[in-house]
Amino acid sequence: MISLNFKELMKKVEECSTAYIEGVVSKVIGLTIEVEGIKAFVGEVCKIYNEKNVAVECEVVGFRENNIILMPLGELIGIAPGCKVVPTGKPLTVKCSEELFGRVLDGLGKPLDDKVLGEGNYYKLDSDPPDPLKRRRIKNVMSTGVRAIDGFLTCGEGQRIGIFAGSGVGKSTTLGMIAREAQADVNVIALIGERGREVLDFIEKDLGEEGMKKSIIVCATSDRPALVRLKGAFTATAIAEYFRDQGKKVILMMDSVTRFAMAQREIGLAIGEPPATKGYTPSVFAMLPRLMERSGMSDRGSITAFYTVLVDGDDFNEPIADAVRGILDGHIVLSRDLAAKNHYPAIDTLKSISRLMSEIADDDHKQAASAARDLLATYNDSEDLINLGAYVRGSNKKIDIALHYHDYIINYLRQGINEKSNFEESRNKLVQMFS
Repeated sequence: MISLNFKELMKKVEECSTAYIEGVVSKVIGLTIEVEGIKAFVGEVCKIYNEKNVAVECEVVGFRENNIILMPLGELIGIAPGCKVVPTGKPLTVKCSEELFGRVLDGLGKPLDDKVLGEGNYYKLDSDPPDPLKRRRIKNVMSTGVRAIDGFLTCGEGQRIGIFAGSGVGKSTTLGMIAREAQADVNVIALIGERGREVLDFIEKDLGEEGMKKSIIVCATSDRPALVRLKGAFTATAIAEYFRDQGKKVILMMDSVTRFAMAQREIGLAIGEPPATKGYTPSVFAMLPRLMERSGMSDRGSITAFYTVLVDGDDFNEPIADAVRGILDGHIVLSRDLAAKNHYPAIDTLKSISRLMSEIADDDHKQAASAARDLLATYNDSEDLINLGAYVRGSNKKIDIALHYHDYIINYLRQGINEKSNFEESRNKLVQMFS
């Protein structure tokens, strides 16, 4: 005998809308579609039925007089004036579950392997950051497996770090090393605006089978519409939030924030927003902290985030790099000069900083890292004299000490792609260097 829950049934009936509303496309200008005849809120998903009666999902991004402005989450081909538009009354969501492990998703959270996801919880792509008063303080070290980071730029569980570099300096390789070796339960990796060729390269070469087992990839390549590239970052963050709410230690990696900002710039300019610094619209600088503040500690789990910033022309003071540096809890700078010297990972420890290392590292560790930094700076200041043979040993005691330790420090900072090093090993090796 089948039992019915009438309260649940009545609730479902009350939630159903009996009115059917549809509008029509009036204009298509560039990346935007103007629709008349319907009312919708910003962020609502609408469906446009093109000339072949195929539904194309779009999102409301603005208004012009009595019309709404949509941007497509698919292709504009086949959309013409007069096409039917139906609002769904819902914002974008992503289905989250344990089935996501080892999967590759598109920018909207749909599997690229064509395998259907089972039951799961739906999380909104755009949600509020955790209450600042309910965030737990960062007290525990997050081991990354990268010696230069663990030793000189110790990261805490729930910290947010920027990785700043020009193109081809080793951002993806560094992310792959962290994904394989970091002591986290889940890796959520967002590849935003990447070349299509690089996606499989990253998965097979940098991440590997070992890293993929505990990872979820969200991929929105450069050929996807600007709105999909933008939503890819929010999709990855929403998935990370789901696992954080399960009490897990999550690492969120985003490559790159610069391409996320470029996607928002395209959208802003298309709907008539005035350009500001280097053509970036004001909404870009409002959206960056809204995205990044969602990671970090909560009252349940943690999201330790690594955001890469592709600096334009190796200018580390360009607008996006400057804005991101002010939001995050530290920055790792990758140097093209070090990469040219075959020094990998090409982390410039003198220009990088972890704002939480002083709180989570022990005194011996901090003293050793400080001494090594001081000696590196001394050597760099005198490097020209040393290389020319103009420096005479004994002339300056500090330079003599720097010369003695330089090779030891450089060998410590260098690490092979497949070379493993946990936090305790990295810490002890650095402390013993000066004991």
